[in-house]
Amino acid sequence: MEGQPSGQPNPAAMENGSGTCGEERPPEAQETTITEGAAKIAFPSANEVFYNPVQEFNRDLTCAVITEFARIQLAAKGIQIKVPGEKDMPKVVVDLSEQEEDKTELKEGENLAPGDQPRTAAVGEICEEGLQVLEGLAASGLRSIRFAREVPGLQSVIANDASARAVDLIHHNVQLNDVAHLVQPSQADARMLMYQHQKVSERFDVIDLDPYGSPAPFLDAAVQAVSEGGLLCVTCTDMAVLAGNSGETCYSKYGAMALKSRACHEMALRIVLHSLDLRANCYQRFVVPLLSISADFYVRVFVRVFTGQAKVKASASKQALVFQCVGCGAFYLQRLSKASEAAGGRVKFSAACGPPVAPTCEHCGQRHQLGGPMWAEPLHDLEFVGRVLEAVSANPSRFHTSPRIRGVLSVVTEELPDVPLYYTLDQLSATIHCNTPSLLQLRSALLHAGFRVSLSHACKNAVKTDAPASALWDIMRCWEKECPVKRERLSESSPAFRILSVEPRLQANFSIREDANPGSRQRGLKRFQANPEANWGPRPRARPGGKAAGEAMKEKHKLLQNKRKEPAEDPTQRAARLKTFSCKRFKEGTCQRGDQCCYSHSPPAPGATANATPTDCPESPNQNPPGPEAATGPGIS
Repeated sequence: MEGQPSGQPNPAAMENGSGTCGEERPPEAQETTITEGAAKIAFPSANEVFYNPVQEFNRDLTCAVITEFARIQLAAKGIQIKVPGEKDMPKVVVDLSEQEEDKTELKEGENLAPGDQPRTAAVGEICEEGLQVLEGLAASGLRSIRFAREVPGLQSVIANDASARAVDLIHHNVQLNDVAHLVQPSQADARMLMYQHQKVSERFDVIDLDPYGSPAPFLDAAVQAVSEGGLLCVTCTDMAVLAGNSGETCYSKYGAMALKSRACHEMALRIVLHSLDLRANCYQRFVVPLLSISADFYVRVFVRVFTGQAKVKASASKQALVFQCVGCGAFYLQRLSKASEAAGGRVKFSAACGPPVAPTCEHCGQRHQLGGPMWAEPLHDLEFVGRVLEAVSANPSRFHTSPRIRGVLSVVTEELPDVPLYYTLDQLSATIHCNTPSLLQLRSALLHAGFRVSLSHACKNAVKTDAPASALWDIMRCWEKECPVKRERLSESSPAFRILSVEPRLQANFSIREDANPGSRQRGLKRFQANPEANWGPRPRARPGGKAAGEAMKEKHKLLQNKRKEPAEDPTQRAARLKTFSCKRFKEGTCQRGDQCCYSHSPPAPGATANATPTDCPESPNQNPPGPEAATGPGIS
């Protein structure tokens, strides 16, 4: 990052999608210029909220996904895209329609007549039949400018924000990057702008929503404004709500109850997908997830939106409630609906039967919590993910975060697509208070028992398996026999005691298998990102005053820190206070500390300490208190 003072009239603060149109503009402000990817943007030095370097992975991944989406969409029209740095090689394009039976393979240029030259779409050029992109909450316009400079096959990009100050900044950055022919700044409420594009002919092919906090207010408009089979990209940074800290708030925003569990990050993804599908169903539309990622402090989903009344009927069978034991953490899913074959090849939908659990947990005897509904179908389209991974691996210099994209997408391709949620190694071991087995040992035991197992990109200690909870606890019982737990220390009502009191019916084999080590781990890919910088995370909400206001708040926080806590007591004052209490052992004749005792050995004054309770002197003193003459004050209760 390089700072460059400038005299351009730019803002000091803004807020994504929630500013007003009549804001006063400061006459002059210093700017900071940064370069990310192929874009260069300037933003006010006084307000760092315009740029968060931790989100570079999010923006790089979005460019990679939209590029592959454009390749698929334009190949059907006989247009071949050209990506800088990508070798010219024939690619196989797969139609990602919602109907599996209609999937066909199309080679680029297949629809061309003999002798015709294939049409191409390059980066930075207007493609008349290309994608129309909307960034609803653009802030500085960095994401839109990167689309224009890095993604080929675009017809137009609308960079919208409700803040007049932000729109001024977008205008400046568009001119700075020479993309005025592609990027159109817009000042409007994102919801109203999307509602104005509900007509089929005016819909956007790609809508990107990256708000501050929850995207819930924008989802209803977004599912109506995206074209048939269009791409909807949504970021959620309100992870405290989605991870179960406030279930009632999660219900009000997303229509589902979040649970506190080790699998909270994957559950957050599934709650967001449930919310998107629920809103789309109101308009006879439904979503098909392409890629769902939990990274850093946010979740990011890429879904395609289709229209079809028959498919919408199946949406209820794609959602499920979660029963989770509060003792051992075992979870069970209950679908909201079930589909069955009917006469004539039709599909009949009916209410599901349940619940799948007893009133108390069969393993530990504790009660269950109820969460959801959430999306219970696969989170990713593995064929599409493989295309993105292949493109990024073949052109690693295209993105700064290419190593991390390769690592995360590799783990995604290894995940079990039909197994929702997961357990963790530390959760299983902590429940029965035993040593933790290695990842390879537990995975090998599950594979030896005939079950499938995989990692999860959302948690490095995840154990995603189709094994039932009973088999998993049998394996942990066998492990406990090799690393015994002191049973006398366990309470008879504890989950550990009840689980270990049952003999395992499955004999686990912990010998290491070659297929227990996933390929992404063997290749040493960058799968789980360490914290990139100190105090990383979502930037604070923009406010007038920018950095100056932020510094003032830091001083205020420092001043008010621990204001409700009592100050540390001075050792001399503490010694004097303790001398006002009589020593119980001295009265019994057993105190051997003499003058070194921290309590008083003098008889209390008449009436002064009549109600004082004699106190046992400590076994070992940590200070040398003053003599008995210091204990002349009144007793302290």
